[in-house]
Amino acid sequence: MAKHFALIGLTILTGLTTTKTFAQGSNSNGTSASFVTTAVPFLRISPDARAGAMGDAGIAVSPDPNAQYWNVAKMPFTDKNYGISMTYTPWLKDLVPDIFLAYLSGYAKFGKDNEQAVSASMRYFSLGNINYTDQLGNSIGTGMPREYSFDLGYSRKLSPYLSVGVTGRYIHSAIASGVSYVGANADYRPGNAGSADAGVYYAKKHEIDDTRSNTFSFGAVASNLGSKISYNSTRKDFIPMNLGIGAAYTTQFDAYNKVTFALDLNKLLVPVLANGDTQITIINGIFNSFKTGDQIQEIDASLGIEYWYQNTIAFRAGYFYENPNNGDRQYVTCGVGVKYNIFQLNASYLVPQGSGTTRNPLSNTLRFSLVFEFDKLEKTNDAGDETESK
Repeated sequence: MAKHFALIGLTILTGLTTTKTFAQGSNSNGTSASFVTTAVPFLRISPDARAGAMGDAGIAVSPDPNAQYWNVAKMPFTDKNYGISMTYTPWLKDLVPDIFLAYLSGYAKFGKDNEQAVSASMRYFSLGNINYTDQLGNSIGTGMPREYSFDLGYSRKLSPYLSVGVTGRYIHSAIASGVSYVGANADYRPGNAGSADAGVYYAKKHEIDDTRSNTFSFGAVASNLGSKISYNSTRKDFIPMNLGIGAAYTTQFDAYNKVTFALDLNKLLVPVLANGDTQITIINGIFNSFKTGDQIQEIDASLGIEYWYQNTIAFRAGYFYENPNNGDRQYVTCGVGVKYNIFQLNASYLVPQGSGTTRNPLSNTLRFSLVFEFDKLEKTNDAGDETESK
């Protein structure tokens, strides 16, 4: 069982980042609380510095390459035909120094009127160097736990205002890599799983005059719908299947100033498991997620605002709320963005909150994203003159 205890510890550590880690417990007021348990919670870590600065609101905001994570249906509405985004996130800096999330995503539009898009992404989550011990505190090895996933998506417009999209995903999780303990119950193996996302996106712009406009957008996405993941021969755990809806409203005041307000609501499609019962089927688990626990308390809310000046510099802020009986993550975020030609650099910061044992473990979390978007890459002309991306 030694490895099993090591796995539990690692799951709790990673679970601090996104999903709830205990089936039962109590909140700060001493009242009972029921939390949802999932494996591979790194799939619910926001990899996008722009949305990260807006309280993790990204389902319905204007699309960019990171729509692959938030809502793949947004891709056909991007301003450009091609895009790439790279994000680096040092994670849980207040607890450990070497955990990070790296994310790479991209898209390409095609079709008669560029009404279709293909997209892909890769995320890599490293938990740094870990010293494993058994239940008696004896060393059983060291290693570098790591998890990663690969996505491939397709999306298309159904009308000038509406689009849909789907994504397929492969997931690999090696959270006890390097353990050297051997025993009768040493049954550990890396976990593998497959999942899919399905999303819808609606956006309609109302032109007031040449410089003023209002845009309303709405999105809904079911993400990580797929198989359970197993680290041994006896137990299978749910991955973080999630249902999210979002709305955004953008007003362009004049040729220079634009503001977006965004709201996302998310609920895990995973039931509260009684006595650790993980044998429930995936379909039944999704339906039971609406029957177990307090449905209102299980909804997380993200509220964000974004201001652009001359479409060159952006200032962002947001707030994330999770019910005290369901994890109690609550934090404020802020960030900036700078755009020049085809390049955009975004940064976000999670403002420290609390102190001592009440200090948020996500405090001081930083994200950095570099985005490239362009219409085409012109070839060298006959005279040998170089041309650049448009």
